[in-house]
Amino acid sequence: MALDGCGLCCKYLLIAFNIIFALLGFVFFGVGLWLRLSPNTRGIFQIEELNSSAFVMAVTVLIALGAVMLIVVSFGDYGACNQKICALQVFSVLVSILALAEVVLGVLAYANRDRVGLSIAEFYSSMYALYLSNGDPVIGVTLTFIHNTLHCCGVTGIPVIEMAVKTCPKPDGFFEKIVMPNCPGIIATVFDSKAALVMGLFVGTGALLLMAVICSSILSNKLRQASSSPQYIILTHSTSVLANPQPTQHELVSSSYPHPDQDPVVFTPLTVANIPVAQS
Repeated sequence: MALDGCGLCCKYLLIAFNIIFALLGFVFFGVGLWLRLSPNTRGIFQIEELNSSAFVMAVTVLIALGAVMLIVVSFGDYGACNQKICALQVFSVLVSILALAEVVLGVLAYANRDRVGLSIAEFYSSMYALYLSNGDPVIGVTLTFIHNTLHCCGVTGIPVIEMAVKTCPKPDGFFEKIVMPNCPGIIATVFDSKAALVMGLFVGTGALLLMAVICSSILSNKLRQASSSPQYIILTHSTSVLANPQPTQHELVSSSYPHPDQDPVVFTPLTVANIPVAQS
């Protein structure tokens, strides 16, 4: 089906959106599976007392979110690349649900910022305990990133007694050589102070998803218009002559007239024919 400029723009925007969405989905799904199936973290899921911890909930959310994103991408890519209206409609419905969930989660996170901050601090404490128990290098890199980003040091904040001091940032000044901010307290404080920004990120992500829904709807309408409008095959003069040789003027002249003195009528042959093609 032929698309105009607006339809092509929406098509390529959807393809680019789905590529980015697929990469994020693979990252979330892969990290979630690694945390769930890794020998260093699998024991947490086998302890009944820890099944409701923030760590287990976060891993479950990562796996579920990554799987949903990959399902959505499969419909979006199939619909945009193959110009399938049904797949685009399913994609629009799924992305609309995700956009609504993003906005709701952002508002709930802002309204319950104290509890959410404590849950994130609990998640950090779980990762910290795992690192001390098995020394997983991947968890060590994650802790180093958190420590350097928030400029904190472990759960105590005292470099002298901190067991994961090699993941801590360099102290700023003499006083921080003695004591640094502890990460659980910093995490809870930062989330409480940046709750509005976090809600803005969730709402902004929801707005981007709604833009994808709008592009998908426009592309679906353009595809319907292209399928319902008649198509034409334009035959040039040379093509029509080769396919159906035109008769000469002498052949087009009527030879039998009721009055011999009447001038003959000559019909000029057409050079271009527009033949409508029936839709399949």
